[in-house]
Amino acid sequence: MQTQRLSIKHYIIIGSMLFGMFFGAGNLIFPIHLGQLAGAHWLTAGGGFLLTGTLLPLLGIIAISVTHSSGIYDLARPIGQRYATGFMILTCATLGPLFATPRTATTPFQIGIASHVSAGQAPLFLLIYSLIFFSVTYWAARKPTGIVDTIGKLLNPLFLILLALIFGLAFTHPLGTAATANPTVAYQQDAFLNGFLQGYNTMDALAALLFGIAVVTAIRGMGQRQPAAIAKTAAKSSLLSISLEALIYLGLIWIGATSLSQFKLSADGGIAFSQIANAFMGVPGEIILAIMATLTCLTTAVGLATSFSEALHAKFPTVSYRTWNRLSCGASFLIANIGLDQIIAWSTPMLMFLYPLAITLIILAIGSPLFHNDPIVYRWTTALTLIPAVLDALRSAPAVIANTDWVQRLLALDDTYLPFAKLGLDWAVPALVGLLIGLSWHLVRAFMGARTYNVN
Repeated sequence: MQTQRLSIKHYIIIGSMLFGMFFGAGNLIFPIHLGQLAGAHWLTAGGGFLLTGTLLPLLGIIAISVTHSSGIYDLARPIGQRYATGFMILTCATLGPLFATPRTATTPFQIGIASHVSAGQAPLFLLIYSLIFFSVTYWAARKPTGIVDTIGKLLNPLFLILLALIFGLAFTHPLGTAATANPTVAYQQDAFLNGFLQGYNTMDALAALLFGIAVVTAIRGMGQRQPAAIAKTAAKSSLLSISLEALIYLGLIWIGATSLSQFKLSADGGIAFSQIANAFMGVPGEIILAIMATLTCLTTAVGLATSFSEALHAKFPTVSYRTWNRLSCGASFLIANIGLDQIIAWSTPMLMFLYPLAITLIILAIGSPLFHNDPIVYRWTTALTLIPAVLDALRSAPAVIANTDWVQRLLALDDTYLPFAKLGLDWAVPALVGLLIGLSWHLVRAFMGARTYNVN
């Protein structure tokens, strides 16, 4: 099986594709908002944000490369086929038509259009905007092999030019000094941990598990055939894109912190970014921001629609890729018209549930060669992570769920018996205990097997 040697140009194209797929709606507005929340502690909070916003997605791509998995189902299969199917469906739904993909349309609309139309006109304008947005998304994602040209070669350069313009003005004419910005109460003591949890909102760790399918497809299209070569190419390309993303994140967080000198803490990063752009360039600045947000969110929407359709078509081949793509774009269009606030409110509990499971899965996959991919290690770790993950989801759910009596009683037990529960990290200790039990079981079985072999 021959493999074509790739040039630096190929790595840049694949890295650009990954950057475009990762950097979307949340990646643009959440860092800005984090900077305003953290104030003078922006760098500490940024460090936590980079762990879940950049390092964890990079590890997700590496996990797929190490295990030679074709996607999220293969990666989770050591835990069990039913679990792998359920985890894949939940992740695809979260990144697809339930939350992430609709958000790619509502975020740029909120940033660039909503403030210029009346409240009564907003639903109609959102309907028209989202219809055009997802029509383009469906067209661009109709053929998986076209994703490199669509994202890597066309949209990313335009986005980077617009972003560089905003950064140039912000760094040469800063709105204020970040060191003197007052942090909110939550970020006065726990800036790093809060930044870590804010990174969940990007959904990039989940996206990394899903995008592995698109990465493998694109690399094979360039002539790579051997699994080891594909894995190496994916790891190198993802490092390139994630490094660029990390630099942009820190710049956005810093800009958010400096903006407190002229603006009050905003309700969300979209409003803050719009105010900042207006401060630098007036209405033309807001227009540039609207174009930039639309471009970056469109690239992510194409990546999400492609990966969603690829993953579910591979698992359920009787349904065509085109049908899954239509379902993704059509459902995303409908849910987008519910509005950004409702999408974020209901996506948070799902992220608090899925992220601990994704983090442990990524760590287990990378370390799997050390314990020979033994399912017992996967299952113990996942089983003890699952319960606190459910509790985290209930804690962050909308009030109609979180404030019910039975949920409050469960959360009181969670706070009493699980460390770091109030910080949203109550899963960490149980996951570690599960890992130690699984590894111990693996070592005992390996020792017994070796002893039996020696006796015979």
